[in-house]
Amino acid sequence: MRGEPLAYLTAELTALKAQGLYRTLRILEDEQKPATTVDHRSVVNLSSNNYLGLTTHPRLRERALEATRKYGVGTASVRTIAGTMDLHMELERRLAEFKKTEAVVVFQSGFAANAGTVSAVLGKDDVVISDELNHASIIDGARLSRAAIKVFPHKDVGAADALLAETARPGRHQLLITDGVFSMDGDIAPLPGLVEIAEKRGAIMMLDDAHASGVLGNGGAGTVDHFGLHGRVDIQVGTLSKAIGVMGGFIAGPPHLIEWLQNRGRPFLFSTSAPPAVVAACIAALDVIGDEPDRLRRLWSNTTLFKEGLHSLGFDTGDSETPITPVITGDEEKTQTFARRLFEEGVLCPPIVFPTVGRGRARVRAIVTADHTEVDLREATAAFERVGRELELI
Repeated sequence: MRGEPLAYLTAELTALKAQGLYRTLRILEDEQKPATTVDHRSVVNLSSNNYLGLTTHPRLRERALEATRKYGVGTASVRTIAGTMDLHMELERRLAEFKKTEAVVVFQSGFAANAGTVSAVLGKDDVVISDELNHASIIDGARLSRAAIKVFPHKDVGAADALLAETARPGRHQLLITDGVFSMDGDIAPLPGLVEIAEKRGAIMMLDDAHASGVLGNGGAGTVDHFGLHGRVDIQVGTLSKAIGVMGGFIAGPPHLIEWLQNRGRPFLFSTSAPPAVVAACIAALDVIGDEPDRLRRLWSNTTLFKEGLHSLGFDTGDSETPITPVITGDEEKTQTFARRLFEEGVLCPPIVFPTVGRGRARVRAIVTADHTEVDLREATAAFERVGRELELI
């Protein structure tokens, strides 16, 4: 009789539980709003990437419904066969304007955009120079490219420069890549310094701006705009599922890069294109960002209020400079308990443990949005104080 070939995973799961690394899914039963219902409990939601509160905006809802009525619920084809609609072209044009670049191509997710692009522009004779805290999609893309991978200490421009010098070879392409805003720590990349060394060494400069698009820069244009570096970053990655509030990812850059990805980007070539409702809602989101600039101002004022509350209590929030605010405990099991007790106190703020962050760097990660009220944030801060004192974290 045939045995169960996956039975070994039961033991692996048991080991994860013993190490405090096991994750369970909490079920959202309402809209993705600052105050919502999860697992039958009313909570202040500090776990969403819905920075500008657009997931439930009436204009996005209506545009999605209109597109569904006009075009149907899906495209049933990849972009290169019969899956490119006028909506897709309009979204790409609008995103290029938003990011102040020449051209854009949309992918099915930010993960696909990162992985598909790195693997498309590099080969086995090339090299990736990557920040040690870059997103998993960058790491996977580098592996798929078969290029050599060199990792520099977090935000260490000097170390990155040394690696560029060390790995230079005639005919070898070098890709220097960093997150714009680091998703687990909320700090901002030293982009001016990285751009300078990329230019000096003749390297390709690539930026994953997933958590900065819609958040940093004038009108949310991102990290490049934040530092005034337009025209000096070769490849910009963005997502449509965070501040934009919908789903998907994109690459912004020069036209020849976009043409190459349309011909050699495997996720673009082999995945069905985004459905009309998603594309139309993304276009509507860009309209709202332009028409309602107060959303971005509220996001940052809420961020300041919440951070000040945590700092006054003595919590360690690391080097966060953005609405992503980690509360670092360092201990995996204590972090799991911290998140569970916060939930019981009415705050959804999930644990982040290895392998998402390094061992000994466990934390709960709070994300503030434009739509949180002062009452929401003060209620959440009070819960952090109660649970923090209970667990002797402060």
